[in-house]
Amino acid sequence: MPERDHPSIPPELLPPFLVDAPRPQIAPFVLCSPHSGRIYPRAFLELSRLSPLSLRKSEDCFVDELFSPVAAAGAPLISARFPRAFLDVNREPYEFDPELFIEPLPDYTNTQSVRVAGGLGTIARIVADGEEIYHSKLPLASGLQRVEQLYIPFHAALAELIEVTRRRFGYAILLDCHSMPSASMAPAGGPRPDIVLGDRFGASADCKITRFLKEVLAGLGYEVQMNRPYAGGYITEHYGRPARDVHAVQIEINRGRYLNERTLRPTAAFAELQNDLRSLAGPLFNELPALLERRAAAE
Repeated sequence: MPERDHPSIPPELLPPFLVDAPRPQIAPFVLCSPHSGRIYPRAFLELSRLSPLSLRKSEDCFVDELFSPVAAAGAPLISARFPRAFLDVNREPYEFDPELFIEPLPDYTNTQSVRVAGGLGTIARIVADGEEIYHSKLPLASGLQRVEQLYIPFHAALAELIEVTRRRFGYAILLDCHSMPSASMAPAGGPRPDIVLGDRFGASADCKITRFLKEVLAGLGYEVQMNRPYAGGYITEHYGRPARDVHAVQIEINRGRYLNERTLRPTAAFAELQNDLRSLAGPLFNELPALLERRAAAE
């Protein structure tokens, strides 16, 4: 399609993501924060029927800042600057909702996924609590442009970080960092644990990695569950290939531990959680690689 047929990406979103890559990288980890982007372009706000605060209900608020001390200790962190309500990189590239676009969708789009059915495809139709985002349907070119100029470069950079890490250390461990509401939105839902670790029920990472993470976090006083209600999304599933020496674990942090969920402002507990995550870097970077290497030597 000619360039003139494409709307341009809002200039506020350039660059579309940031990579905090400490020198040197001392451990086989890559951190990813795909949903903490908090730049809402004016053109997007004009298309939306929601207030900026309502749009932020889908945002993993400040997760990039929570994990920045871990990255500073010696592992790269990639974080999106665009918000999840604008584009969700934790989806397939073309999980498109037919109800959202003016034109018929191309054959290569996935219109049948559970995520699309729920209104939360690559281009979300709703925010997390079910409110419709847009005043009216979007031109298909708008969705394709977001994928081409934001999604594809983000994943290219993430894939490169993982591959560089794998080549340097012999394997790579991706930590996909998220946050979750403190209580389930289901009618009978109750409070959630402090942290949920997702490894696709053992498919995306060596069980020793998730077991180690759970033990260290529990030792810091956090209630940790595995795979329920979050087993890992597209990023965890797509990149987690233990047989190819790439492991992926999704980490969901209860927002009630650090955030006022009504105002979306950090609470006084933010610094404490950030410090706990900073203390996680030592065991992760020193003890976990040694544990995995001992296992490999014994096989």
